[in-house]
Amino acid sequence: MKTIKTILLFLTVLVTSWGCQKDPLAEINEGDWNKERNIIDITFNGQIGEATITRDGDNANIVFKYNTDAGALASVKINAMEISYGASASVTVGETLNFDNANSSATITITPANGEPLQWVITLSPFTETLLGTWNIAGLYVYGGTGPEYGGAALLKMTDKPWCWNATNGPAAENDNALTFTLTGFTDDGNSYGTVVNNAGNDGLYADFIFINNDPYIDLNNFYRKIPKGTATWLRNYSTNLVVFTFADGTTTSGVFKSAGTETVYGSTTKTVIDHSFMFTLSGVDNWSKIYTDYDKFVSRPRYYWIDITKSK
Repeated sequence: MKTIKTILLFLTVLVTSWGCQKDPLAEINEGDWNKERNIIDITFNGQIGEATITRDGDNANIVFKYNTDAGALASVKINAMEISYGASASVTVGETLNFDNANSSATITITPANGEPLQWVITLSPFTETLLGTWNIAGLYVYGGTGPEYGGAALLKMTDKPWCWNATNGPAAENDNALTFTLTGFTDDGNSYGTVVNNAGNDGLYADFIFINNDPYIDLNNFYRKIPKGTATWLRNYSTNLVVFTFADGTTTSGVFKSAGTETVYGSTTKTVIDHSFMFTLSGVDNWSKIYTDYDKFVSRPRYYWIDITKSK
């Protein structure tokens, strides 16, 4: 009899315990996960680069650069949009937003599955292609050398080593060259492209990068002829921050378009850009038998190459 009473008491406690527990699914449904109301990513037709997305509480803003040649400012189509899971938006992909007001702004309302809606302010920022115009070449610089940790590398202005190059058409021949960039259009993913004319200047010469401080001489145009002679094309990739130059034979080079400033190259070695510069990463190979020589820095192990330019018009 005692055993039966004990079993009945246990079952009563167990049923009571189950009755006091919440439905685990109800806890999930009451949580914060479905109150999210964010725009995670968005792209527009004619957009340049990535949009800047910021949110501080109920202040939600998106700013994107726009190619004003891509269409009327009053109607910009949404190419893609990602929002919080379970939420809904007041517009869908393929629809347009109107920016025909003094602030060049529009709104998108995101409504969560469980909670209050949030209004996102979308602001259009006019785009300016900073490459355009004519630039004078101001200097060619190389950072190279095996074993920088042992002092084997250095930053050198190429014209400071005249014994390494031909006196007539060495790197100094580039010093009166001018680069003129014009805009042709934009790709579907918002990258600008156009033509560049590399004018040889008053001397009519382009540098022929032949290293003469060696027997036999060594052709280094594969390293240092980064901007084509005469007329070529360029494309500026805003996701990688690279400017891609295409030669007449279809080969390409790519470098970063640097603004004025000073940056650390290695250790205490810094490179200062006065106006702008194209910086290229080179693929040299360590040569411990030539360490500390000009040969090593320019021929064996060049690491970075800058073409400094200044805006003329």
